[in-house]
Amino acid sequence: MDFSLSEEQRQLEETVRRFMAKDYAFEKRRVIRDSAEGWSREAWQALADLGLLALNVPEEYGGLGAGPVDTMVAMNALGPGLLLEPYLASAVVATALLRECPQHAGLMEQMAAGECIAVLAHDEPGARGDPGYVATRCRPAGTDFQIDGRKCVVGHAAAADWLIVSARGEDGDIVLFLVPLDTPGLSLDGYPTLDGTRAAEVHLTGVRLPETARLDADREVLGRALDIGLAALCAEAVGIMKAALDATVDYLRTRQQFGQPIGRFQALQHRAADMLMHYEQAKSMSTLAAMRCTSKDARERRRALSAAKVTIGRAACFIGQQAVQLHGGMGMSDELVVSHWFKRLTAIELMFGDTDTHLQQFIEISAQS
Repeated sequence: MDFSLSEEQRQLEETVRRFMAKDYAFEKRRVIRDSAEGWSREAWQALADLGLLALNVPEEYGGLGAGPVDTMVAMNALGPGLLLEPYLASAVVATALLRECPQHAGLMEQMAAGECIAVLAHDEPGARGDPGYVATRCRPAGTDFQIDGRKCVVGHAAAADWLIVSARGEDGDIVLFLVPLDTPGLSLDGYPTLDGTRAAEVHLTGVRLPETARLDADREVLGRALDIGLAALCAEAVGIMKAALDATVDYLRTRQQFGQPIGRFQALQHRAADMLMHYEQAKSMSTLAAMRCTSKDARERRRALSAAKVTIGRAACFIGQQAVQLHGGMGMSDELVVSHWFKRLTAIELMFGDTDTHLQQFIEISAQS
């Protein structure tokens, strides 16, 4: 099987890398991170102008209709720049949900143009990585629906114009609603996270929504969107790991100790070699995740994605820790991008279910074979 990129994919990768190097350099990111909003509308519009926000929007809705491999290429290139804008949340996960709901084609067109942002609010306290855990309730209220509950660690919630909220109906099924951020009864408690992005606790108290706010989507649609998001997250992690590995090897070649580069010390060579091994394994599993994340066989899809998340979670921890340690004390300083890569890799390990959660899921699915 040929795993090489097409000419269009190589052009996409180069375009994203040029943008991140020129218009989203580390110092500019620091300014954006410390701003009141914690993200840049200017950068978001630049992503739209490059066509990146339209990447996963179907062509009939004004998008590019690209697939998971193209998303993997884009996320690989975005990863090292530590994008603070809600690309994964809105342009990947929320778009994957909405493109199965044709009644909201107009919203997808606006999202592709950078005119609005939608974010999935699904995780809850007590879920522990289980995507099927939903305690938020919805019930009929006349001709409307009423939603009560709480969502936790909703990334980029304050930046969104719309939240896609999951709730459990009276029949026990998971229902999805499109909720404007200014809806009465909806409130946010925002905060910065470990990796510099922003998240919020979302409280829904007596939120009233019309029937038209309900998405034509069920638990399976939600699961497919989350799997697409997980594959994209794996690709982002691989991009960061490659940057951390390259920066560490370069440091070992230039840092002098006892009159010679420290990269000549065999013990450090072994550690760098181990980093490379973990990276190559993670890269292979990320490719597998991208190829399987849209499979119609849900069991095999989730088995492959859990295997990828376990491999990438372990690699992220190892490479991040080694990169910091091999840079010495400066590896933990805020002024060095290595420390920020480490923080993002640590956050990624916990997102969409941590390593232990996916290892258990992989074991359970494999036992059913």
